[in-house]
Amino acid sequence: MGRRKKIVQECERLMDNPEHIRNIAIAAHVDHGKTTLSDNLLAGAGMISEDTAGEQLAMDTKEDEQERGITIDAANVSMTHEYEDTNHLINLIDTPGHVDFGGDVTRAMRAVDGALVVVDAVEGAMPQTETVLRQALREGVKPTLFINKVDRLISELQEGPQEMQERLLAVISDVNELIRGMAENMDDIPTDWTVSVEDGTVGFGSALYKWGVSMPSMQRTGMDFGDIIDLEQADKRDELHERTPLSDVVLDMVCEHFPNPVDAQPRRVPRIWRGDAESELAEDMRLVNEDGEVVFMVTDISMDPHAGEIATGRVFSGTLEKGQELYVSGTAGKNRLQSVGLFMGSEREEVERVPAGNIASVTGLRDAIAGSTVSSVEMTPFESIEHISEPVITKSVEAKNMDDLPKLIETLQQVAKEDPTIQIEINEDTGEHLISGQGELHLEVITQRIRDNQGIPVITGEPIVVFREQPQQQSREVEGQSPNRHNKFYITVEPLSEDIVDAIQLGEVSMDMPELERREALQEAGMDKDTSQNVEDIHRTNILIDDTKGIQHLNETMELVLEGLQEALDDGPLAAEPVQGALFRLHDAKLHEDTIHRGP
Repeated sequence: MGRRKKIVQECERLMDNPEHIRNIAIAAHVDHGKTTLSDNLLAGAGMISEDTAGEQLAMDTKEDEQERGITIDAANVSMTHEYEDTNHLINLIDTPGHVDFGGDVTRAMRAVDGALVVVDAVEGAMPQTETVLRQALREGVKPTLFINKVDRLISELQEGPQEMQERLLAVISDVNELIRGMAENMDDIPTDWTVSVEDGTVGFGSALYKWGVSMPSMQRTGMDFGDIIDLEQADKRDELHERTPLSDVVLDMVCEHFPNPVDAQPRRVPRIWRGDAESELAEDMRLVNEDGEVVFMVTDISMDPHAGEIATGRVFSGTLEKGQELYVSGTAGKNRLQSVGLFMGSEREEVERVPAGNIASVTGLRDAIAGSTVSSVEMTPFESIEHISEPVITKSVEAKNMDDLPKLIETLQQVAKEDPTIQIEINEDTGEHLISGQGELHLEVITQRIRDNQGIPVITGEPIVVFREQPQQQSREVEGQSPNRHNKFYITVEPLSEDIVDAIQLGEVSMDMPELERREALQEAGMDKDTSQNVEDIHRTNILIDDTKGIQHLNETMELVLEGLQEALDDGPLAAEPVQGALFRLHDAKLHEDTIHRGP
């Protein structure tokens, strides 16, 4: 029996015991060493060879990732680790660090309960470190810290024990400052989520040279920074790795300090699900009940040339089994599960069933997109996954040969399904396909994959930056007329405060919320009470307020007014770019008595 098969069997055995499961993500700024660290953990779990760990980059499964030397897609792996005489199942997601692929990090955070944040000892906390921490805390995911590349402090910067400790403490306090600042506005995040060396929630080491230490491991092995500096300077890195292997230090930290699904789900479910908290379904999710109704949240869609579309995500309740017929939120009818499996890096291993509290990958959910709620009964879907950033760069894509056009359209639809941070539209005037993403690299990777994986030769235009339009001051009252001149509307527009725009972008205010909740959220963000009671519509980050009093027939015309407004906001008046952060007030309206003259 192969080693991999053994590991899969062990994972299957541990799946039914949620107390011994840890769902974690590794997140960091680009090039701080996440994938190299993942290699160490895989080697420690016996899944890849010790010798090639750190160079193999096993979690960078695609060719273009290996070529570019960066992670582009989040990759999943399940492994086992023995801690305090008990075997634990660890479902790990290695996430990208480049800002262009931040959407993958946001989606991964929905599936996990703990985030191992990696920081380069020399560079310290960087902008993307702050972003991944914010993404984790917004999803109610507990952070721990691993300071990587400590060997550079010794070999390149020639620092002594005292200087090293000062530098490392500075990194820890920067990270804690970020955590405190973000947790302040979040009521359900425990205040003690800051990391500390004494608690054992901080690890140090070198992923490249495979050694690591933390306070508990130092007490266990009797090593301190002085010993490490001596061995590192004497070039005895193999001995360092043997005496204090990185994988043990990190995986012990994961088992001890990250919550298991039984601890995490009662706290996380209210944060990401707005359904009835008293219902049986809510109870099943809180208790991680594997015999309850199936609730599965899809966080990632990928294409496999043989198996087709694979949906990966978190099972919050129930048990996934082959052949089940499940509802996908927002679509009609049911989808039938063709297979259920676990990811082992690039390979997917099929298993009989995956119970609640685990991360599973399934085929057969043809209607699902990243962010779908899949369940055995119709239910309130999970909150949509809020991506922090919007597309900022657009370029045109066209097929070289007209025969490839249908295939290109199909591929672009698939791309949008796999990556919700990409927007695809057809410019009606020119017939071009426009693809918008987080940055030039993002679009370059997508177009390269269309060429290489789908074999479609495409021509791409120059990337252009996406702009936004916004009113700068309050306008006078303007009369707008319907095309037949029988209906008149009196409107003003003014800029919306930044706090309210932020609240809309972060999903704290939306038209899907109960009215009372929305009103309170808007008042908290600084809107006055009267205005917040009259919100008629929120489109992107623009708000329409209905300040009219007792106008007959307005409610039946309102839908048409909103349609017209939305059309105008998608193509702004200055440069046909989308409008943002505008507050419109409808002060008065004169409508024709005849229904026929008030129609579309």
